Amino acid sequence: MIKLGIAENKRYFVSEGAPFFYLADTVWSAFTNIPLEEWNYYLDYRKSQGFNVLQINLLRQWDASGSDLNQEPFARCEDGTYDFYTLNEEYFARAEQMVEIAVGKGFVPALVLLWCNYIPDTWASRIREDKKMPLDAVEPYVRYAADRFSKYCPIYVVSGDTDFPSERANEYYRTALHVVKRHSPECLTTLHIQGRLAEVPDEFINDPDLDFYMYQSGHNSQFQPTAYTLAMDFSSKPVTRPVLNSEPCYEMMGYSRQVYGRFSRADVRKAAWQSLLSGAAAGVTYGAHGIWSWHKKGKRFGVTGEGFDSPYDWQTALKFEGAWDYGFAKWLFQMYGLTDLRPWDIVLKNTEEIRAAATASLSKVAIYVPVNTVLRLNADLGEYEFTLIDLEHHRFAAASLTVQEGITVIAMHDFESDVLLIGVKKIHFF
Repeated sequence: MIKLGIAENKRYFVSEGAPFFYLADTVWSAFTNIPLEEWNYYLDYRKSQGFNVLQINLLRQWDASGSDLNQEPFARCEDGTYDFYTLNEEYFARAEQMVEIAVGKGFVPALVLLWCNYIPDTWASRIREDKKMPLDAVEPYVRYAADRFSKYCPIYVVSGDTDFPSERANEYYRTALHVVKRHSPECLTTLHIQGRLAEVPDEFINDPDLDFYMYQSGHNSQFQPTAYTLAMDFSSKPVTRPVLNSEPCYEMMGYSRQVYGRFSRADVRKAAWQSLLSGAAAGVTYGAHGIWSWHKKGKRFGVTGEGFDSPYDWQTALKFEGAWDYGFAKWLFQMYGLTDLRPWDIVLKNTEEIRAAATASLSKVAIYVPVNTVLRLNADLGEYEFTLIDLEHHRFAAASLTVQEGITVIAMHDFESDVLLIGVKKIHFF
């Protein structure tokens, strides 16, 4: 069982004292939609790709795909709404069984306690008339969840997709955060927030019960630069914590607000690398359109609000190539020892799309170049040995560079896709 902690410098995760690269898959609807035989198949496949964290909604995901399973976390009232004071033991026993299986296969569960549709005043509550959870039901529910799941050392994601709209809503999250930390102080905590949101109330930024930052660059095609702008914002918060992009654009997801188009493998890879090299180097989360909602061909899908195009069947979505790219990113971080990368503003180009970062000691440099170009860098990198990595085909090549008057110039490469340049400072022996 993996027990996660936070590094001494508060910038990345550790497990048994060693750096831990958080590589999550988004499977919000697991507990309501996935039969056990499919769960085992899914876990084995993602494990083979290098994933080590699973982001799951502990309650029903409001925009899950239709399912033949009859799994609900609470008893029903006569009008069909949830009785939030009466938990369904059968549901949570099955959820625990799924968590136990996942942990046994080497995954860390990241369990969302309160998705925003259950909370008054949030953006989701304004477009849905669902009954909201009473505030006095939060503590017994969270305490129950902690008593049942904490033995598996999960991450507790206190909020889901929230916009912190009011003091009333914030009181729900404050209560849940403090209850779960009081009952399970060894488990890490975080907040999953609305896409493109940079502002988190100061009370949460300054709360010692919060362990790390998640942000969401999301699925709006107009705002994909938030993959790196939010990374920079959260990595410079007044309280330092590990940062990761917990919801970049999902592979083959339709653009939000029913805009025509879908995010490609290249799009999701770009979001990952721009996040990782801009201050969110603790890890990253992948998503496939058809996995997060666990969609089956012919089943219902579609909600008000963001409005995404139809998902793929889960069996097709599971095999999208982008998941291998995310596993490759984790492998590169581990192979080159890129733990604790920090943004380095050295790119001399009229674009922010190219991202550069270095380790604290400047012994290693990583540069993401989405479109081929002659690269000019405002640093003398002549003492570094550079490797050029084709991120689409996972090929490696030597990079050609020159240095003149303190400016490093790296020539055009021969690959057609985006690339990562990794420079390792040469060691001189005397």
